[in-house]
Amino acid sequence: MKRIGMTMIVVLLLVPMAMFARGVAEDVTTLTIAGRDGAYGDAMELAIQSYTETHPNVRFELLKLSGSELMEQSVIELRGGTGAFDVLLVDDPFLPQLQEAGWLADLDALYKKKGITIDPDLVENMVNIGRYPFPNGPLYALPHVGNVALFAYRQDVSRKYGVEKFDTWTQVLDVAKKIKANEPAMTPVLFRGVQGNPIVTGFLPIYWAFGADILKDGKPAFNTPEALKAMEYFLELAKYAPQGVTAYQATQVSDALLSGVGAMAIEVWPGWIGNLENPELSNVVGKVKIAAHPGQVNQSSSMIGAWMVAIPKDSKNIDAAFDFLLHLTSAETQAMISEKNGVPPTRHSVHKIPELVAMYPWYPAQLDGQITGSVRPRTNYWAEIESVFGDYLQRALVGNLSAQSALDQIQKRVTEILER
Repeated sequence: MKRIGMTMIVVLLLVPMAMFARGVAEDVTTLTIAGRDGAYGDAMELAIQSYTETHPNVRFELLKLSGSELMEQSVIELRGGTGAFDVLLVDDPFLPQLQEAGWLADLDALYKKKGITIDPDLVENMVNIGRYPFPNGPLYALPHVGNVALFAYRQDVSRKYGVEKFDTWTQVLDVAKKIKANEPAMTPVLFRGVQGNPIVTGFLPIYWAFGADILKDGKPAFNTPEALKAMEYFLELAKYAPQGVTAYQATQVSDALLSGVGAMAIEVWPGWIGNLENPELSNVVGKVKIAAHPGQVNQSSSMIGAWMVAIPKDSKNIDAAFDFLLHLTSAETQAMISEKNGVPPTRHSVHKIPELVAMYPWYPAQLDGQITGSVRPRTNYWAEIESVFGDYLQRALVGNLSAQSALDQIQKRVTEILER
């Protein structure tokens, strides 16, 4: 394998030693996985180790790459038809680019060949992310990492103002106003205000709940009454965020929750909240409720941020790769990874294992978010759309543009992107 830029690809070779101990010349299949670094790479290692225990004739090369490197190298190899990769880990917004290009193997055909069907224990909404056209076309990827944005709030504080559970965003604003008036030491609302992906990710559950769309019938849909109501609501809610929120990232949101200063966070992810119940690090043990997002005109629409696994159609080991995908996404493997690594599962049953719920109290909310959540538009241009959206959203947040002017500019710029 080669270097990408100046970043070393970490290659993990796992070969069952029993093969050599027996001295038996067996056919060996090598599967090369283009994967992520960090926790996702560690989770993949755990799956590989458990697989090789029962498949001694399979070895693995695992490439641990950053998100940008993974996408770049995947496109290079797939476009060239090299067959270098057998399994790909794909961030769900980038999946349409690979599907539209025809670079991925049809998993429906592989299920049929094997004489099995998709396990209904896998959350259907998550499985459908792998379909193209979305959400009813052939299946090209399976859900591996079940990331979903969630809503966090101090339930002990909300109860003081008559709210046990937030059903609507109107309730969120009402409680924020009351906290501002009566709890001077607290920050009513937290979110990531940094330009681009962070601010967009926090805003989308509001945007969708108000009935707004990003694209409708393939065309930009920002200049609508629903989008305006969502934007005006967000700017009103932001009045109850901390000063300097435009520089807030995940660390600032998490720290404010852990310290007890933050009352509500409109966007948290599983990786941010692991210490909420740790008394050595948290001042709010037993006080923060994690839930799927409130609704408004529409039902709750938490944003899904899944990582999917796919097989390149040019792989020389498609059947072996598919067998590994079934192992990787099985209930047993997901439960093991969740327990040892904390990567969110994508199965109903794993979310309901009592021991895991005790470790991760937000699992019921996470499952709700996976079932009812929304995905970002299935378009090759999402990265550009998100950049424009986040730019003008932040300009409105700091008062440089009105809600309507910001939406007008987003509509204009996204139209230009799609018409190029």
